[in-house]
Amino acid sequence: MAQHERNQDATLYVGDLADTVSEEMLWELFVQCGPVVNVFIPRDKVTNSHSGFGFVEFRTESDAEYAMKIMNRITLYDRPLRVNMSGSDKRAADVGANLYIGNLDPQVDEQLLYETFSAFGNIIGNTPKVMREAETGESKGFGFVNYDAFEASDLAIQAMNGQFLCGRSVTVQYAYKKDGTRGERHGTDAERSLAAANPLRQHTQAVYAGGRHSTVSGNGAAPPPPPPGMGGAPPPPPGGVPPPPPPGMGGAVPPPPPPGGAGPGAVPPPPPPGGAAPMPPGKSTLVALVHSAIHIALWNMLIFFVYFHRRWNGSNARVSSRVSHFSARHSTALELSAIVS
Repeated sequence: MAQHERNQDATLYVGDLADTVSEEMLWELFVQCGPVVNVFIPRDKVTNSHSGFGFVEFRTESDAEYAMKIMNRITLYDRPLRVNMSGSDKRAADVGANLYIGNLDPQVDEQLLYETFSAFGNIIGNTPKVMREAETGESKGFGFVNYDAFEASDLAIQAMNGQFLCGRSVTVQYAYKKDGTRGERHGTDAERSLAAANPLRQHTQAVYAGGRHSTVSGNGAAPPPPPPGMGGAPPPPPGGVPPPPPPGMGGAVPPPPPPGGAGPGAVPPPPPPGGAAPMPPGKSTLVALVHSAIHIALWNMLIFFVYFHRRWNGSNARVSSRVSHFSARHSTALELSAIVS
């Protein structure tokens, strides 16, 4: 049976595996990101135990890159996984864009560093890494982050140096070299030239910062924002020539804008002749409600007046009848007294 030839460009290195992690478990975990071709965990031939790392091969390179971004630092059996491109890709990606992160709070761990600095580019190697005391495991207050491009490291320094992380202002700068060159930091012109000449890396890196994707140029600077007032609209064509009319207008030129523009300080148009100015939206309903309330109040007053008027007239009629009846009786009594006398 022919041995399977691994596609190195579509293979991921998965490190910091717990002893209980098996190949079947890795398959079930990574197949959620894309079609998996092969999973391999090197094991000792005598004890059958593995050394805490393995390899996951995907069908395409895009699936591997997507899985690396999603699964890196995912916790499995209380241990965050390290997911990177394997083999020559890892060595080619290490261009020297290594950063030193100083003045870290004791609560800052690798997960927080990854969530913070992965926004500027692709983190590679065994980083982020917080240096700790060997006996107690307490943080020494500094760590390291490696990128696969100087554009990402430059952007991270520009954005994070002096910023607060867990209540402390962190220091972000290029780390010192470990190749025997004392006092020299990474990020030199020689390293940048070698990185630019590397055929296995792209010269333009797409980074995610501030909730938006932006393309960083070769000098590490982000593209300039649009001029004020454009609102993100494309710039006008050179020469001041207006763009052609949209389809469906029959070639007609659209009317020019009114004088003064339509900005926040523009004067509203005059009302039509012979009529009142149009009522602002939302006030017609209020006026109608006020009119209805006035009509109802007038009707209530009219009913109240008619009711009391009728009662008043009835009372007067009863009083008049009683006075007439008393006067008649009084006159009769006077007549009888006159006759008797």
